[in-house]
Amino acid sequence: MSDAAAADWWGTAVSRIEPDHVELRGIPVQELIGTIGFGSMIWLMLRGERPSDAQASLLEAALVAGVDHGPHAPSIAVARMAATCGVGLNNAMASAINTLGDSHGGAGQECVTLLDEICERVTAGTALPQAAEDVIGAWRTRGIKYLPGFGHRFHTHDPRRDPLLDLVEKAAAAGVVGGAHRQAALAVEAVLNRGRIKPVPMNIDGATAVVYAELGFPAPLARGLFVLSRSVGILAHAWEETGQGRRNKGPIPPSIRPTYLG
Repeated sequence: MSDAAAADWWGTAVSRIEPDHVELRGIPVQELIGTIGFGSMIWLMLRGERPSDAQASLLEAALVAGVDHGPHAPSIAVARMAATCGVGLNNAMASAINTLGDSHGGAGQECVTLLDEICERVTAGTALPQAAEDVIGAWRTRGIKYLPGFGHRFHTHDPRRDPLLDLVEKAAAAGVVGGAHRQAALAVEAVLNRGRIKPVPMNIDGATAVVYAELGFPAPLARGLFVLSRSVGILAHAWEETGQGRRNKGPIPPSIRPTYLG
């Protein structure tokens, strides 16, 4: 293999690393250190351009909202258990992150897809309420019982919903985002809650999906961004558990015996 072919093997526009030189998306790292926030850095690395201050602020709000949901969340519970097994923080974090799949952590990605489909129908001329009905019906036909981004086993009204949607509304009014995905999410919520006594709330996956979609992130990146967000809580819980000195912590206290079903 020629030197050029070997160099092209890992060709990338993300970074350029040479002796005494580190460049990220075409910008020397020394120009970024101390001048750019972490949320803006995430945007730059993913999209190759700096966000506006308003875009960065909205992205960071979503990242903050998804940081933690306590040991009830499987990822956090796994982090804490792994931290007592002598594997180190990096392994505890990796173990927890690997639980963020379709059911836990992936709903944001699927919700962006749901909202995109509604917005596409609206762009094609279908009224928003009907577009929401049609897309929900199509998803139901595919056997999807629980729509991603809606409903929560703990919260009748997810406390993270309103602040994020309010920020998106203000951003839309200022021309920072279009607002169509927010309207689509509210339309889905209206359909789901029609005639119900107990409401089906938009949850954190739905609210952050609105933010990520409004900011133009493709659906798969909604999951990646959630992983970045939840990693902060995972690290905090793993570190706290490490400091408590327990060893081989299982999912239930030793005094409780699992029900034998044999």
